[in-house]
Amino acid sequence: MKRLVPLLLAALFPLVAAAADLRVSAAASLTDVLQELAPAYERQSGDALLFNFGASSTLARQIQEGAPADLFISADELKMDQLQQRGLIVRNSRRSILSNTLVIIVPRNSRLKIASPADLAGDSIRNIAVAEPQSVPAGIYAKRYLRKIHVWDKVTGKVIPTDNVRAALAAVESENAETGIVYKTDALISRAVRIAYEVPAQDGPEISYPAAVIADSKQQAAAQRFLDYLQSPPAQAVFQKYGFLLMPRK
Repeated sequence: MKRLVPLLLAALFPLVAAAADLRVSAAASLTDVLQELAPAYERQSGDALLFNFGASSTLARQIQEGAPADLFISADELKMDQLQQRGLIVRNSRRSILSNTLVIIVPRNSRLKIASPADLAGDSIRNIAVAEPQSVPAGIYAKRYLRKIHVWDKVTGKVIPTDNVRAALAAVESENAETGIVYKTDALISRAVRIAYEVPAQDGPEISYPAAVIADSKQQAAAQRFLDYLQSPPAQAVFQKYGFLLMPRK
């Protein structure tokens, strides 16, 4: 695999391509995996990747308000829809590149046992850290799932909303929250929490990470090359290592 990476990257980047400072606004749950992918990509392409990680809702709002960005990777389709409706992305560059699953986490040393999400409504659990359920994708997905199984109305008073999914993870890591609902990929990078319950992919919400080049970017060609690279075999292997589910390339 290591030998394939430089060969593939060389094919992606013609020698005549000028180096670019590429601004990538990406969902917080992609922080670790993109930071791992960046060094090899930068060495081969000559481009510098400038990441802006945060809640997809915040990033979309920043782009709508004119913040500089060349590529946007959202954790849900709705935020990308909003930008597309305003003509802020290159429509034919848009594609869904990844998926994920939800898990319920507890601090590593917690004795809590969660046999099903319905246990969240029990007296033994006082609070649940969740990314803001009205606007942040991870929170929206969690709310949608809990509503589907008729648990949401029983736990709304326990919910601690956070700015993004990584903040929900941090709340459980620090034991400021007894439980939390995050993406499986977030739980896997932490040594301070354990997965108490994993929502089966077939039962959970359809989670999609769409990516698209920004319409007013001056680095559209470079942004498209990086987007293509994210669906290359070497990049996909790293995504899988972090627990992401791959979407077929279209």
